[in-house]
Amino acid sequence: MHGVHMDELDLNLLAVFDALFRERSVTQAAHALGMTQSATSHAVNRLRAFFDDPLFVKTKEGMTPTRKAESLRASVLDVMATVRQDILAAARFDPAAARRVFTLCMTDMGELVFLPPLLKQLRTLAPGCSVRTLQVPVEQIESLLGSGEADLAIGSIRAVPEGLFQQRLFLHSFVTVLHRDNPVPGPRLSPQEFEAMPQIAVSLTGHTAEAYDNVVEQQGLQRKIAVTTPHFLTVPFLIKHNPELVATVPLELAHSFDEYGFLRTIEVPFSLPPFALHQHWHPRFHKDPAIVWLRELIKSMFENYPDVVFREPALAGGPGAADAGLRV
Repeated sequence: MHGVHMDELDLNLLAVFDALFRERSVTQAAHALGMTQSATSHAVNRLRAFFDDPLFVKTKEGMTPTRKAESLRASVLDVMATVRQDILAAARFDPAAARRVFTLCMTDMGELVFLPPLLKQLRTLAPGCSVRTLQVPVEQIESLLGSGEADLAIGSIRAVPEGLFQQRLFLHSFVTVLHRDNPVPGPRLSPQEFEAMPQIAVSLTGHTAEAYDNVVEQQGLQRKIAVTTPHFLTVPFLIKHNPELVATVPLELAHSFDEYGFLRTIEVPFSLPPFALHQHWHPRFHKDPAIVWLRELIKSMFENYPDVVFREPALAGGPGAADAGLRV
């Protein structure tokens, strides 16, 4: 490729290609890159001229990549990963001046527990940055983190791929929530009472055997499941309209439910092991200064999260100390 033609392609164009491939929307790609829509459209036109191919065609599913774009995807991803790891990693991330979208994989419970305080911090420390959340099956998390479509995955994630870094934030315990008008006496049910009550199970896959709270069954108890839902946030409203239902949920979630005013919390009638909440990221972006900054912010915010059964000691050390305890 001769030099004049090479001058027509710059890394900004590859960043636009990468964002458009992920977002399938010029508007969303522009937002992710902190660019105007017109500037993004101009960059797409330059890409089309350079590769002599439409690259992305408008369909009912959005901007669909052509075969040429599909064939370029892996190479562009490799180039962008090299830039992030070997070039941008040497630069300092300035949150006060930065403009970017941080994308987090989390459940609706994560949105309720993590997102409000995190967004408040970002609006103060990084006002030009925004947050987008994704709720995806566990088996898709590694590819989303590896492609850069997501920056972090946060939560109590089962069967996390071994290829990801993970860092524990805190441990949470379980409690049982029920309607304040439920006639259950005292602060705790007996195991027999618990088994007899109709219950809500939360399963991200929709299968009861894979429910988030199936640690109950692991204690040898048989629950009477009345409804299985993939959404934690439906639990209060299911109980509101069906006061006989109960649910076993993480303590932090139960505290959030207190705001509704019609629920109360009791102890589970057996011993349940606490669950660890982690943040996960891909080795490709381990040194990305923006993601390093975000990880350290999240670690500092949640390592001593209130009202949990365990608190890790404060980490000593300078920059990067918040990555202590990670593994691949």
